Amino acid sequence: MATIKDIAQRAMVSPSTVSRILNHDATLSVGAETKLRVLALAEELEYATPKQRKQKKNVEKRLVVAIVEWYEEAALIEDPYYLYMMTTVEKMLATANIDTFKFICIDGEYVPAVDKLPDGIISIGRFNMEQIRKLTTFSERIVFLDSNPDETRFDSVTVNSELGTRQALEHLYSLGHRRIGYLGGEVISDVGTQGKDLRKTVYVDFMRDRGLYSPELVLEGKRLSFAEGLSLASRLIALPSLPTAVFCANDDMAIGALARFKEVGLRVPEDISLVGFNDLPAAKYLEPALTSVHIPMQCIAKTAVELLKDRIADSAQLPRKVYVPPQLMVRNSTRAID
Repeated sequence: MATIKDIAQRAMVSPSTVSRILNHDATLSVGAETKLRVLALAEELEYATPKQRKQKKNVEKRLVVAIVEWYEEAALIEDPYYLYMMTTVEKMLATANIDTFKFICIDGEYVPAVDKLPDGIISIGRFNMEQIRKLTTFSERIVFLDSNPDETRFDSVTVNSELGTRQALEHLYSLGHRRIGYLGGEVISDVGTQGKDLRKTVYVDFMRDRGLYSPELVLEGKRLSFAEGLSLASRLIALPSLPTAVFCANDDMAIGALARFKEVGLRVPEDISLVGFNDLPAAKYLEPALTSVHIPMQCIAKTAVELLKDRIADSAQLPRKVYVPPQLMVRNSTRAID
């Protein structure tokens, strides 16, 4: 696109003359031949006003971001936490006027669903090092959500699950509960290997610090799922002495436990209090409404998009690691001991 200066040089007139001709200044006194020459050059050189150039530049620089989802579709149905995170990220990117496409997993390897390179990538979940290496061949600008595989290279946004667990346990403790059970399961580390669940670590430390820890109250399954919640709740009920409250590592387990308690005639919270983690949308519609640790998905998504935009614009000098604080949502599934 040509500028007024470009046209002036070709037409051998001053830039001010070109400007006045293009703006149809009736007070300008130049010959018709000069006017026609300037107008013809403007069309030939595809002259655009500064405003038009800026608009075109903005269109040309519309960002394209790829989304990589760790969980398989079947697992997302069983545990919708990452599904809610993904849809929230998609909405936030759309709001920011950023185009998106997804990577798909083929035999454990993530590849673009379309034939293009993204300006950056948002990776949701926990990936092994080979998967991460492959992703960097498409873009080094990656923001990881819910994991932090290498804080020297990548930006990340994670939830402060330790804080959320302490909030839940302190709530139960303040209600007079001392025999508190834990239902959890196996988790994956930030680099795709078998990991330790920080929620369990905080639970054990919390109970030991108060002289309340009892190994029999810590029950773990293979997954953090509704089915495991049912199964572990059955084992809990079979104990010689039932706990007065239970903290579950996620809402799906809590919902499974709630279902099992109801089957055997245990009332929540009259007989046993129950707390979940993640605060899925369904939690507040259960009967009773579930007390749960709320994860601020909007904040996570917004932070991820801002980090990635800064990285793409090269305004971020060092990788940033953001911990988002959760908030305990107290509802009807917990009560004080009589």
